[in-house]
Amino acid sequence: MKEPEISVGIVNAQEIHFTLNGNFFAKGETVYGEQVVCFNEGGILWNNNLYRELTFTPQDEQNSFSLYDVTIGINFHWERQETQVFLGTLKFVVHEDKITAINQLPVEDYLTSVISSEMSATSSLELLKAHAVVSRSWLFAQIEKRKAMNNAGNEFFPFVKTKDEYIRWYDREDHTIFDVCADDHCQRYQGITKASNATVAEAVRATRGQLLMYDNKVCDARFSKCCGGATEEFGYCWEDKSYPYLTAIRDAEEEEHRVLPDLTLEKEAQHWIRKAPQSFCDTHDAKILSQILNNYDQETTDFFRWHVRYSQQELAELIRTKTKTDYGEIIDLIPIERGKSGRICKLKIVGTLKTLTIGKELEIRRTLSDTHLFSSAFIVDKGELIDGIPQWFFISGAGWGHGVGLCQIGAAVMGEKGYKYDEILLHYYKGADIRRFY
Repeated sequence: MKEPEISVGIVNAQEIHFTLNGNFFAKGETVYGEQVVCFNEGGILWNNNLYRELTFTPQDEQNSFSLYDVTIGINFHWERQETQVFLGTLKFVVHEDKITAINQLPVEDYLTSVISSEMSATSSLELLKAHAVVSRSWLFAQIEKRKAMNNAGNEFFPFVKTKDEYIRWYDREDHTIFDVCADDHCQRYQGITKASNATVAEAVRATRGQLLMYDNKVCDARFSKCCGGATEEFGYCWEDKSYPYLTAIRDAEEEEHRVLPDLTLEKEAQHWIRKAPQSFCDTHDAKILSQILNNYDQETTDFFRWHVRYSQQELAELIRTKTKTDYGEIIDLIPIERGKSGRICKLKIVGTLKTLTIGKELEIRRTLSDTHLFSSAFIVDKGELIDGIPQWFFISGAGWGHGVGLCQIGAAVMGEKGYKYDEILLHYYKGADIRRFY
């Protein structure tokens, strides 16, 4: 198998400004310097000409291009815009009455950037090697999934809606014109904006072509920031599928700490979240956290266990704004179903005007926060009642992210403790094995 090239969606806008930092070939001529493309009459307007597609190919593999106003952290509390620099080919296509900028480049070059973007280059070599295999495996699995979805047509629906329930999951079904996007929705990719050091390059090179496999298939190797002490199973966060290598595990070292209680039970989940049991990812070590959390991620402090307090007015207005539905005053938030990590996948919102059960985990997190709750593994305490209406809600939660697969902070702690990259991987992906394909 040869190393493949992939396509990464970077930005989607009516007008895109960019600079070619060297000579590129486009439409029969050599071009360089500042450029702009605009959506016009269903096409791409560039240099007073209209095109359906437009490709800029570097004449030297070291030539880069800069894209301006790239949004990172979409819908997160630290969302911002940056100028980012990329190697490889730049392609523009029309999509949904806008222009999408796509970066085409070899897989291993992409991974070098992803590892540097997802975590600090100061991370231990074993952690970087583990993440290289995870990111490569996830990428190949998504490419296969995209092919399958394209062959299936428009038969995929990521939600279930009835008069009593609205259950929706957010995966990558919206990416039909490129393999993956550049933001946290897929894997954070910032080109050469995040320059890698020799350790990152060594980690990617040492694991070149290696994939996590299970039953002769590439593992859909999910990962999140902090599992909160227990990882989650795939079906509680996305479509109702089960992957044996994405089972719920106890994220701890000593054998006596590895027993995971049944967190699908409300009593056990309440105890688990309030107690905060010993776990790999329960760390406040600044050196370890700096390996995983870039500057803007470090704006988030408490994540293993966290708390949010809403007044009645704040919560009612938040839910009304997020769902575009008036529930009236909020009477209760009731967990209907929890996953194996204690994450809620179905939550009943009881209001004076409306009651509805929502899910899955990301829909719940988006509904109960201006951006995202850190996770859906939470419990709710209610304040004093006036005429049967709670005056405030206190939410206590565990972990940061969906919790499926590798826990990045837990893996960083394992790396510091001397675990090898294959040990880290097989801790989080039970029953998988590692094979080299090119």
